[in-house]
Amino acid sequence: MKILHTADWHLGKKLDNISRLDEQKAVLAEICTLADTHQVDAVLIAGDLFDNFNPSAEATELLYSTLHRLSNNGTRAVVAIAGNHDSPERIEVPDALARACGIIFVGYPNTQAKPFTTQGGIQVTHTDEGFIALALPQTSVPLRLILTPYANEIRLKSYLGITDTEASLREHLQQHWQKLADKYFDDKGINILMTHLFMMQKDGIQPEEPDDEKPILHIGGASAIYSENIPTQTQYVALGHLHRYQTVDTKPCPMIYASSPLAYSFSEANQTKYVVLLEAQPQQPIAYTALPLSAGKRLLRAKFEAVDDALAWLEAHQDAIVQITMVTNNYLESADKKRLMEAHPAMMSIIPEVKNQSTQQGTQGIVSLDGKSLEELFIEYFRNSKEGKGQNPSESLLNLFKEVTSIEISE
Repeated sequence: MKILHTADWHLGKKLDNISRLDEQKAVLAEICTLADTHQVDAVLIAGDLFDNFNPSAEATELLYSTLHRLSNNGTRAVVAIAGNHDSPERIEVPDALARACGIIFVGYPNTQAKPFTTQGGIQVTHTDEGFIALALPQTSVPLRLILTPYANEIRLKSYLGITDTEASLREHLQQHWQKLADKYFDDKGINILMTHLFMMQKDGIQPEEPDDEKPILHIGGASAIYSENIPTQTQYVALGHLHRYQTVDTKPCPMIYASSPLAYSFSEANQTKYVVLLEAQPQQPIAYTALPLSAGKRLLRAKFEAVDDALAWLEAHQDAIVQITMVTNNYLESADKKRLMEAHPAMMSIIPEVKNQSTQQGTQGIVSLDGKSLEELFIEYFRNSKEGKGQNPSESLLNLFKEVTSIEISE
């Protein structure tokens, strides 16, 4: 059995004001071509199909047309789960029509899909809450899938019927997964778990999350799930959420983040993006290969001290989306900034680093405006202004600034 694992399409996502829709069309067409070229039996999409709960009509049309093409007229199974950027209700809405093409949408951790058979020969032979078993037309081997879409800790406990609030979420998920694995994962089929959660090795190095993916772990989201929580009967874990291709663990089986198909923030600059091709047999370790994706623009960033050097670099990278940092003795002059902005059609921003000659300590330092809070930027701006003369703003002025910036401006 051949399976293609992909994730984190984020259809409709923009990079500031730059639309990525044309790039998304190109890279999804590339994924469809890979599925056809390698004659895969099933495609797994591990969440974040859309970039927000209310996607545009163009993003919605792109999703459905791509899934229909991947399904190969109902002869190839396509299974997609909701991620933290998706509305689970919206993900499951087209399920009745999708089933005719062998497309299965799972929005909730306790979703129980309805059995069906397509004219192309795909059959859902058994379902349970968070589980489906599939018979596929090109192979006699059944495919068993434990499916856990994203939900925050409160919703996960609610959907899984958890009443013990003392134990950690990972313990509850482990029990849920183990119960399903003990019941359905035997040595006669292919046994895969697909989820959209933050997973890592216990006591291991915490994987880096993209800039816009922090909420799943850090702001009221589900806590990290450990690789040791995976049932030993599992042959592969198809993960979604982290945008860089990476292997979380190989024991008891490979646990892979397939990566997003495009770089969506500059924390992903210079990354190669992939889908993962699985070749699976019962009772055997699954062989997997990361297939690189070439469609879409690269995200590149660089740092310069001379404007002419920056202009030359921009000219050499016209096909990418770029961000540059300019290190200067004083703030960049408007004429130079205009030259730089006009030198590239997809310039995201110019980050200034000012060599400050008059710090309070009287020694030279570098003021970086990248990654600082609004308050920190204001303090640095005031300190370098004629009024500041190297001094911090007064407490009354800083309080006024805080008051002004705290006002919510409605559209």
